[in-house]
Amino acid sequence: MSASTVTCQEQTSPELVQSSPATTAASALQPDLAAMKTRQHGAWSSGDYAVIGTTLQIVGEQLCEALDIRSGQKVLDVAAGNGNVSLAAARRWCEVTATDYVPALLVRARERAASEHLTIEFREADAEALPFQDASFDVVVSTFGVMFTPDQDKAASEMMRVCRPGGKIGLANWTPQGFIGQLFKTIGKHLPPPAGAKSPALWGTRERISEMFETKAKSITVEPRHFVFRYRSPEHWLQVFKTYYGPVLKAFAALDPQGREALTQDIVMLIEQFNQSGDSSMVVPGEYLEVVVIVENPSFAPNR
Repeated sequence: MSASTVTCQEQTSPELVQSSPATTAASALQPDLAAMKTRQHGAWSSGDYAVIGTTLQIVGEQLCEALDIRSGQKVLDVAAGNGNVSLAAARRWCEVTATDYVPALLVRARERAASEHLTIEFREADAEALPFQDASFDVVVSTFGVMFTPDQDKAASEMMRVCRPGGKIGLANWTPQGFIGQLFKTIGKHLPPPAGAKSPALWGTRERISEMFETKAKSITVEPRHFVFRYRSPEHWLQVFKTYYGPVLKAFAALDPQGREALTQDIVMLIEQFNQSGDSSMVVPGEYLEVVVIVENPSFAPNR
């Protein structure tokens, strides 16, 4: 599938960004963002995301190639988790800073970097309030990380702020219609999200990316891609995610036995819908949106 690009000379069609009545009603609600952040911090601090994250390493490598990262560039990984993109950029001789607001995740990232003798600076930081000066980095990246921030617009604004004019922002975000997007939708049927909360999967749509980045972007290129979940069986995948993946672990912990059984059945049915193995194993393509934003250089911006 070919990439889709929006340039500063092009205008996104009104129907792509026009709010629907449902969206307007939702935006009128004021979710408690601080409470949401506290709950999410608890979720990502539970389990051991590194067990899941290491299987996603290919996404970080692919994103670095899509960004055409060059040796010596200063790269910031936002909501780095266990450091997939950080490691990929460091392997390309970049000056890498990895950040996350969950210290335990950075510990695992440090272990991975040390095992490969890679030089990476690690800093605890909130994606919505990055502790860096304006235009500090050549490239700012995040894979399946910044999309989970409660205040999406603030996080996007922070990424743009710390990226130099003419620099690049690279993202990998699960799509709403893909396997992980549908997983969160399934969990939401059993444990509804806070009123007014925006779905993380919106980061996996061209429309939402344009809303958050287009005003300061020279161009935005999006490419649907797939990461394939390969596990011994659907039951094996579920056991791994229930044990190590914070959002799934916390969802099951919040339900009573009957609720846990119902959620298990729904997730197994979801896997069956996506599974392409043809045998007892699990081979499930998980769609994500690869995003490359080139930040506008005001010195060369056309008159608007």
